[in-house]
Amino acid sequence: MTSSHRELKVWQRAVELSVALYKLTDNFPKQEIFGLTSQLRRAGVATASNIAEGYGRGSTADYKRFLAMARGSNLEAQTQLVIARELGFGRQHELQIAEGLSEEVAKMLVKMMNSF
Repeated sequence: MTSSHRELKVWQRAVELSVALYKLTDNFPKQEIFGLTSQLRRAGVATASNIAEGYGRGSTADYKRFLAMARGSNLEAQTQLVIARELGFGRQHELQIAEGLSEEVAKMLVKMMNSF
């Protein structure tokens, strides 16, 4: 185990995802501030935060449970990204970056969960 959650590649990518989601949603319609913008940002932050919290809990069972919650939040973000794409929200390039990071985080989380 690493000495800090900050050393975890999955946490680093989840933080990148969260930042990418903030950048993407900066260009969403202003009427979405309490809708899709808020939901996407919350899901991104929750993904990275649950990875960190699980790491800090000290037990394998808690860690795995929080990784599962991170996975759920990431899947929420993926769903919301599909909706954003369908509605034509955000810049295409930023949407692709966020989708790619989300897919990468998803694979990493499953791999970590299966390693326990």
